[in-house]
Amino acid sequence: MSQATVGDRVVHSRYVPYSHAHYAGNLVDGAYSLALFGDVATELCIRTDGDEGLFASYSDVQFLGPVRAGDCLEISATLVRVGSRSREMDFEVRVTARGTSQRGESAADLLDPPLLATTARGVVVVPPAG
Repeated sequence: MSQATVGDRVVHSRYVPYSHAHYAGNLVDGAYSLALFGDVATELCIRTDGDEGLFASYSDVQFLGPVRAGDCLEISATLVRVGSRSREMDFEVRVTARGTSQRGESAADLLDPPLLATTARGVVVVPPAG
């Protein structure tokens, strides 16, 4: 555990299974990204405060591009403000690889640059230090 510092960052990588597709074109609902934000926020709070913390709010959630089953994602949380008990974070979901079914059923391409799919700002509350 270290002291929470603006700029602290956690990154997860995740493959989106086909069982999570809800819509035509193998699209995944936006709540999927929000759940992933909860995972990176939890790890960031554990690293900085020794506690999982509790989400208090999201603001400025933006769905900028599709997330599809079969995508490889990079999910990040970056600490942007440290209060006495609150931790404000910026979140991003980037698609780093995507299936290309026109080349074959299991074909996929790395995306360079990755596609920014979802962003948000959130506040997590941790117990008082002590």
